Amino acid sequence: MDIPAITTKQMAEVDRLMIEVFHIELVQMMENAGRNLADLGQTLIAEAANPKILILCGSGNNGGGGLVAARHLINRGFQVEVVLINDQKSLKEIPKHQWSILEIMGVETLSNLSLAEFNIIIDAMIGYGLTGNPRGNAAEWIRKINTGKIPILSLDVPSGLDATLGSPLDPCTRANATLTLALPKTGLMTAEARSYVGDLYLADISVPQQLYKMMKIDTPPDFLRSPIIKIL
Repeated sequence: MDIPAITTKQMAEVDRLMIEVFHIELVQMMENAGRNLADLGQTLIAEAANPKILILCGSGNNGGGGLVAARHLINRGFQVEVVLINDQKSLKEIPKHQWSILEIMGVETLSNLSLAEFNIIIDAMIGYGLTGNPRGNAAEWIRKINTGKIPILSLDVPSGLDATLGSPLDPCTRANATLTLALPKTGLMTAEARSYVGDLYLADISVPQQLYKMMKIDTPPDFLRSPIIKIL
């Protein structure tokens, strides 16, 4: 499938143009990302009986997408457990809004749990803006989920992967599948990243075709048949 890949810097420009030029706000993009994440997660566990889902959420926008996914999956009737890997006070503004919705719904964040009870783990800890090795709780959780045998679905990029170069930092999530957003990041397409990315899917977050033209990006993705497409 002939879909262009972009660098971290280019993805930041997509985000900027979405907000500043097209007035598509971050909360809208996050909703689209999280809903698609919920859809793919649901598809990946379609054969499981009474499936249970663990969602690990960071403090930034990637974590906010995970919180949106949690809301959708809970509303659909799934058993979902949410872990905020950092203190609630560290949540950025829009992710904090998403968490407040879950709190009203009666969701509580967990810390002590057994990974073996889950059918899938959704990694929404660190997004494409990572600089340097994961640290603190993020690093601990990455190592913990990597040692288990539960399938992992990462949002946008596996936590700990350089989104531009494809170099796994220390540590880096070894995902079974990755749902990247808008356009695939260049790092996801490298041979070095394959064992960390797993199956690669692309999700529509409502980027206008005009935006891609402004950035001189040819052959943008075709979501005519589905808002989620498998590309690797």
